[in-house]
Amino acid sequence: MVEQDMVFHAYILRCSDGSFYAGHAEDLETRIAQHQQGLIGGYTAVRRPVALVWTDSFGTREEALAAERRIKG
Repeated sequence: MVEQDMVFHAYILRCSDGSFYAGHAEDLETRIAQHQQGLIGGYTAVRRPVALVWTDSFGTREEALAAERRIKG
């Protein structure tokens, strides 16, 4: 696939402990399901369930990653 035809997403999840997690993904639905199932080790794996609270779409992975980095500060 050519990246120009793809859509990438930056997102924020609210974790069960009230904290937030920011990330980016190409396939948002699959990525959220992976977080919910604990398949992505690390921060969200021990803070499930998670809820999607914000997302935005971008034309490139670099733009989505830049948005994630801005969110994380």
